[in-house]
Amino acid sequence: MSHHEATAHQDVVDVLTADHREFEAIFVELESRQGTPEHRRQLADVVIAGLVRHSVAEEAYVYPTARKTLPDGDQVAEHEISEHADAERTMKELESLDPSDPRFDELLGHLASTIRHHVQDEEADLFPRLRAACAAEELVELAGKVEAVKKTAPTRPHPAAPDRPPANKLLAPGAGLVDRMRDALSGRVTTMEELHEKQR
Repeated sequence: MSHHEATAHQDVVDVLTADHREFEAIFVELESRQGTPEHRRQLADVVIAGLVRHSVAEEAYVYPTARKTLPDGDQVAEHEISEHADAERTMKELESLDPSDPRFDELLGHLASTIRHHVQDEEADLFPRLRAACAAEELVELAGKVEAVKKTAPTRPHPAAPDRPPANKLLAPGAGLVDRMRDALSGRVTTMEELHEKQR
């Protein structure tokens, strides 16, 4: 079975929920405070990269769909985008810290609770409502778009980027995304696969 067939039935909610589980697993590992400082720094880099990719994909496709299909879609989208902006500021601060710095665990705790709240919000409210409001085919098609964006999306937080449409559309990326793309090439570990490669 090709990879494409395996994911063909997945809709956008499946894809984003799987991301959420991966972020949670990394937060739990970081909160255990186990492992070398270097490993913890790399785990933080992986979760930051994942969150940035996830946020870019949601802002490009999921929130515009919410605006279009839900009666209060604009409010929902604005709320989620402001949470992304908050998380992004925390990630930017966390990015340069050494794990031995006491601020590292403090900011990590803040990031984890922000993301957990966001996940709870989306999974209890936004996702079920999108599934109820959209055709199944549209949600499967969105899953494909989200996966594609995650491959090309930047991996570094850039809180100065405008969080308002149309600047957060990938079609008109604005400075933020371009900067993030450039930053992304700076040699950080950005996926669990890369992290495992490094540890071999």
